[in-house]
Amino acid sequence: MDRLSTGIQKLDEMLEGGIPRGFFVALTGEPGTGKSITCQHFAWRGVLEGDKVIYVTTEESKESVLNQASQFGMDLRGAVERRKAVVIDALLGGNKWSLTSLDPENMVEKVLEAKRELGYGRGRLIIDSLSAFWLDKPAMARKYSYYIKKVFHKWDFTIMATSQYAITTSEAFGFGVEHVADGIIRFRRSVRGGVLRRYLMVEKMRQTNHDLRMYLIKIVPGRGIELEGPVSLTREDLALPYEVTERIIRSKIRKERETP
Repeated sequence: MDRLSTGIQKLDEMLEGGIPRGFFVALTGEPGTGKSITCQHFAWRGVLEGDKVIYVTTEESKESVLNQASQFGMDLRGAVERRKAVVIDALLGGNKWSLTSLDPENMVEKVLEAKRELGYGRGRLIIDSLSAFWLDKPAMARKYSYYIKKVFHKWDFTIMATSQYAITTSEAFGFGVEHVADGIIRFRRSVRGGVLRRYLMVEKMRQTNHDLRMYLIKIVPGRGIELEGPVSLTREDLALPYEVTERIIRSKIRKERETP
């Protein structure tokens, strides 16, 4: 099977060598857990391997993405200048590679335009984040996810898309990505001894005998993400404070009473 390296050595080992070509992989988790840096690793590895790399950013500007990548030794800016990659900016407009609206069809058209310009060959598509396209209509998450997967599969794209979770509830902004995705890489966070720790686990990867254990994420200046482990966590490590859990339960009960 043709597999694409994620650019993170330990993660590749967890996936029997990488992500199967043509797959749609969802990176899910709360903000600040390492999803965007993982996307940058995937994009940079694609540049090194000669793939056609297209990076859609919806929550950071193009400049922010390129600057962060450079801090970890990934010259995505140079790749863009050499026309080895395209960054589509949905946050700030004003140039050819920007989105005028957070509409899935608009995004698909712009990505295909970029692919035509980059030329024929194996493609890597990063969408960070996919949640932005249905913030005002979460019920459409599954439909949009299926549409995006179906269209881009025909164009030989392997897709890595992030899906945001709320810090206070650990719930997704729209359900459906996980059901459509061929793979799910879950990012978690906890505070132990007053220190923030980040974790990664492969929850799903079709056609792959993947590692089922959780690993500690280290974000290293100049290098990016490195994984250590596997590690053990208790339920308390990932649980929300009691007061927060209580408020969530009360809110859900109130919503159920209001629902016809």
